[in-house]
Amino acid sequence: MNSAEVHPFGDPGPTAEEVCQQLERILSSGEFHSSERGRRFLQFIISETLAGRSEFLKAFTIANDVFGREVSFDAQNDPVVRIEAGRIRRRLERYYLVAGQTDPVTITVPKGGYVPRFEYSHRPEVPASLAPSPDAVQDVEAVDHERPFPGPGRSKLLIALVAGTFLVIAAALYSFLAPERSVSGGAIPGTSPTEASAPKVVVEVFGNGRPVDTTFDIAHGLRDEVIGQLAKFDDVVVIVDPSRAEGAAGYALQGNIQLDGERLRSVARLVRQFDGAVIWANNYDADLRAQSKLEIQSDVAEQIAIAVAQPYGAIFQADTDTIARQPQSGNWDAYACTLAYYSYRRSMSAQSHNTARDCLQRATQRFPKSATSWALLSLTYLDEMRFHYKLGTSSSVQPLELATSAAERAAALAPNNARVLQALMLVSFFKEDIDKALQAGAAAYAINPNDTEVAGEYGLRLAMSGKWQSGCELVSGAVNKNAGPKGYYEVGMALCALMRNDIRAAELWSRMSDLDYNPMHRLVLLSILGAAGKPADAKQEQDWLVAHAPELMNNIRREVSLRLQRPEDQDSFFSGLRALGIAIEPPQPE
Repeated sequence: MNSAEVHPFGDPGPTAEEVCQQLERILSSGEFHSSERGRRFLQFIISETLAGRSEFLKAFTIANDVFGREVSFDAQNDPVVRIEAGRIRRRLERYYLVAGQTDPVTITVPKGGYVPRFEYSHRPEVPASLAPSPDAVQDVEAVDHERPFPGPGRSKLLIALVAGTFLVIAAALYSFLAPERSVSGGAIPGTSPTEASAPKVVVEVFGNGRPVDTTFDIAHGLRDEVIGQLAKFDDVVVIVDPSRAEGAAGYALQGNIQLDGERLRSVARLVRQFDGAVIWANNYDADLRAQSKLEIQSDVAEQIAIAVAQPYGAIFQADTDTIARQPQSGNWDAYACTLAYYSYRRSMSAQSHNTARDCLQRATQRFPKSATSWALLSLTYLDEMRFHYKLGTSSSVQPLELATSAAERAAALAPNNARVLQALMLVSFFKEDIDKALQAGAAAYAINPNDTEVAGEYGLRLAMSGKWQSGCELVSGAVNKNAGPKGYYEVGMALCALMRNDIRAAELWSRMSDLDYNPMHRLVLLSILGAAGKPADAKQEQDWLVAHAPELMNNIRREVSLRLQRPEDQDSFFSGLRALGIAIEPPQPE
């Protein structure tokens, strides 16, 4: 056999010998954290595929050959194969994130089946300024959401990790410059109480309601995992020992573990301290026969951290509802301005934009060492360019210059802050420095892959720079984790479907999105309707754009080329518009 697989675009894939060498490289690596059963699973599906028997890789076959299940095995009632496949996907993703960045061959197991995919890797080198330090990355496995997404998986993500030199710099700067984060809950030297007023979360001891047994171990392990996952979010302060915290904590995260035979239920809730209100609660079920205790703890802790602490999660929604609507005053602190920013991004109105921008400007003046405030101010300036049809702002280059200056100021203060790197990514992308943008995005994602805003924005930049498969997989994951604003990422999914020529899915995603969030969303739908051959529906969208965003209709090429970097992707987008008879201005001469 000369080739293990043919790439869908016509390029030959790796040879069987190269795939076997890569498999050996993975299995011998200390960064491939898988059980013996998982290793057998991976070896089996690869050997069967190389032997030309991939069509027989079904749950029943794998359960019998790998797990020793009887012929009475029922995949509907016993999810062991599906669960193990999800673990292998996550283990492979982590391996390529940490140890396999320069490996010549990429092995993935696309969702929706068990047939592995083999590809040659094409990863640009990461400059030393954004290169990884092993200490900068912990286990960043994603929850395996079973919502299918066409594509080869996440193996080709251009994941760079944060530099060891960055860690040295950050360690020196952290206690003095970064006011947004503390695990102990105490005040940070060199900052004022007002500046360091990010929400404090006490993670209480998780109860188990039984004497010392399996649930006792899981309860304590789960609490430790939750603390570790929450601590990755720079916008919250995690308190382990409430007695050492200065001032009352804003929230208490409580949990309980219940065991019924081999079924385990984890119950978690977030309680607002000042009035005892439960602002979020959820249950998580697991099967001890299918997952180890460590795997259950890791998966559940990740889901809890995402639900509670992501930018549009439970804490920020509760705080935004109570604080961001208050009248503006000169006494607003940096955290209140952070809430004003997220409130603006949800509503996307000119008034909320002005409120957030003015507040962040004052915050950076009062607290010039607040890296998060500088980063959010950068994003707010940038929106005056990329959303100017919605916000009614000028399309001049000045907002981009202001955004660049603010992002650079933030990076000087906190070079390994995920929100700062997100701002650098977006600024660089719209300045058409794509390599720098993707390097910053990869570093941000490596710091905290559970930050859905980072993951979603990084996925969009990957996709729009031409890396559609890996980028769209990240966007899909962010949508599955309820990233916000929801419509913003749903229109990204519509673009992903359009570029793979799945017009029906593209239209469904586009209509699900908030079409009034940004006129560009309606332009995407207009192109999709043209490709779908629906001129009557398209005319409604075109009439809306002519009435509400006439300048956009006169600058279609400019706006699309700002976002889609490759000429072939631009042409794919324009083809739907041209099918409707819409004239596209010729490209500007170099």
